[in-house]
Amino acid sequence: MIPQEVIRRKRDGEVLSESEIRAFIEALTAETISEGQVAAFAMATFFRGMTRDETVALTLAMRDSGDVLSWTGIEKPVADKHSTGGVGDNVSLMLAPIVTACGLAVPMISGRGLGHTGGTLDKLEAIPGYRVMADEGLLRRVIETVGCAIVGQTGDLAPADKRLYAVRDVTATVDSIPLITASILSKKLAAGLQTLVLDVKFGNGAFMQKVEDAEILARAMVEVANGAGVKTSALLTDMNEPLADAAGNAVEIVNCLDFLKGQKTGTRLEAVTLAFAAEMLLQAGVVSSEDEGLSSARQALSSGRALEVFGRMVHGLGGPADFVERSQNYLVKAPVIVPVPAGRSGYLETCDTRGLGLAVVELGGGRKTPSDVLDHRVGFSGLLPLGTAVEEGDSIGFVHAADETSAARAVAAVSALYTIGDERPPARPVVLKKIG
Repeated sequence: MIPQEVIRRKRDGEVLSESEIRAFIEALTAETISEGQVAAFAMATFFRGMTRDETVALTLAMRDSGDVLSWTGIEKPVADKHSTGGVGDNVSLMLAPIVTACGLAVPMISGRGLGHTGGTLDKLEAIPGYRVMADEGLLRRVIETVGCAIVGQTGDLAPADKRLYAVRDVTATVDSIPLITASILSKKLAAGLQTLVLDVKFGNGAFMQKVEDAEILARAMVEVANGAGVKTSALLTDMNEPLADAAGNAVEIVNCLDFLKGQKTGTRLEAVTLAFAAEMLLQAGVVSSEDEGLSSARQALSSGRALEVFGRMVHGLGGPADFVERSQNYLVKAPVIVPVPAGRSGYLETCDTRGLGLAVVELGGGRKTPSDVLDHRVGFSGLLPLGTAVEEGDSIGFVHAADETSAARAVAAVSALYTIGDERPPARPVVLKKIG
């Protein structure tokens, strides 16, 4: 296999064979091709796309680039969920312990921030001692004793994706349907799942801004995953505003704890989280209807069992044993926290959600290059949902910054990202449809 020939053929719109794709991925894994060649392949794929068979071949080659886990002996349905990424999307942090409390085993292989979207692993690294890069032995022990573990892909699990993922993040090739599909599913298939639910987002804060594009992506992933033997469905969810009222790393861990303590009822975040909990339980056969799944998930929250599972997971993966009770003593806090005042009276009408995610990156909470070190303290909190009535000068959110200068820049940026109108905008459904 000559790498530049594979790149040329894809650049020219030709269909690559399974053997060509597998050979390229094997070279990627062995690091016998350069980062420039990887970037060129990603860009060619971005512009030319892939057929279904090419995407299946890419997914399976990336899955087979490392170990594939087996959960023999785990007497629970093994399930997971994945989001295509958004802003203030910390659903996984609450969802895993909720469905675990309802009887599932959840080995959740998650990723870091990609482009303007936050990363689950980056958020968890705000917890002192939490080992996001757990080896297979530790992962298995936590699944056996706690029931869920949210970790990153080790060097032995879909290693080809790990290298390609980092290159996509800094070469503007993130929003490619074949690359998204292969990246997500290679990790999930390598995790040895029985069922999978996908959160495919659309809107101005998603990689797929149009509903039609999101549905194409959802159907592609559902088709490939089911074809690989994993029972899979997808929900299309709205990302035209931040999902949580916080965006950042430590601030989203705080948001997660508040959610698990029952302090986020009636929010869009609750609607999405419970919808996915119900779908995961239904897929796994633990419940017989969506309503029963919703009821089980709510009971896991109200009883405190989901919060207990989260605390045990944190401790099992190296975090403080008393993190849930004393999180304020462990999470780093920004030295500068200032409000973002509303520029006029009216209703919050629109939000440039992608811009908000990029503002987190500018504060230091996301990466501009793969080697960037994150500042877990920074971000936004107290973000008001669209449709909220505000008076001029009211806070529409708070900036958490490392210094006064970056705080002032962020305040100006956030103010420009929201529009305020005279009439309340119509409500939008947060879960649009299911792709089965």
